Amino acid sequence: MPAFAHDFPFDPAFGLTQDELLRIPAPAPPADFEAFWRSRYEAARRVATAPEVGALVEERDGARIHEVTYLSVGEVRLGGWLVLPSEGPVDHGFVIGHGYGGRDQAGPDVPLPLPRSAALLPCVRGMDTRSPVPGIPSDAARHVLHGIASRDTYVIGDCVADLWCAASALHELVPGLGGLGYFGGSFGGGLGALALPWDERFAAAQLTVPTFGNHPLRLTLPSTGSGASVREYHRTHPEVTEVLRYFDAATAASLIRVPTLVAPALFDPSVPPPGQFAVHNALPPGSPEPHVMSAGHFEHAGAESERKALTEARERFFAQHLT
Repeated sequence: MPAFAHDFPFDPAFGLTQDELLRIPAPAPPADFEAFWRSRYEAARRVATAPEVGALVEERDGARIHEVTYLSVGEVRLGGWLVLPSEGPVDHGFVIGHGYGGRDQAGPDVPLPLPRSAALLPCVRGMDTRSPVPGIPSDAARHVLHGIASRDTYVIGDCVADLWCAASALHELVPGLGGLGYFGGSFGGGLGALALPWDERFAAAQLTVPTFGNHPLRLTLPSTGSGASVREYHRTHPEVTEVLRYFDAATAASLIRVPTLVAPALFDPSVPPPGQFAVHNALPPGSPEPHVMSAGHFEHAGAESERKALTEARERFFAQHLT
């Protein structure tokens, strides 16, 4: 177990070894789990996304970065960025999810894992100045609770649809793309796990410190992230456990059938490691071994080298599975 000096009122490693984390299972799905998600996916595929490319924001690392907007379910127009090669043809495509910190500060993730790639980096509904939606809070603590009383109104379902519609928009903007890659961390990692089983357009994925894994266990574990809001809500609304069964990233991961590399952390104050490992553990036999990191959502002496190692692992992974 990693030993980091910290002042959290709980142990972000939860006293668990890597071997113990690798044995944490995924919860069983509700009987209509697949029907629920396939219906939502089919609705998202019917959306005419009408993407519009805006101004060139910058050019760096062999890429041109443009503003972009597109329509998602509920006739909501979302913002984000479109990344294109500075020159030459496009051979690969990516949809890239973001964390609950949004993208206002971080901006586009370039360079992309493979050369000659295009990518759409959406800001999901309610997040950042790029995708405001009346009534949806922009801060993580309240966003994660929006509509949570019902599986049909919970904002997380529509955020997953925002990723599917991003894939549609990217295909419209860059015709002829083959299987897409997906990667995202934290919030984007959990959304990715929920999105991947149903969308045949994705050929490989990389999920970093994914959230929403094993909700029954997650509700018992303290954290500083969005999970703390859900945990607090659950105290007075225990019936929410039935809603959360449909939005469990580990349950969904058991149905992913494309190569997926998960990068969980052994120590994480924001997303409890047991939930992260549950996402990896649920993947089918033969899936890539996890890229285990010592810490997530926590700056430490080795954090920069760990980020570099993850970037290199992601590049190798997509070079193997998308080329």
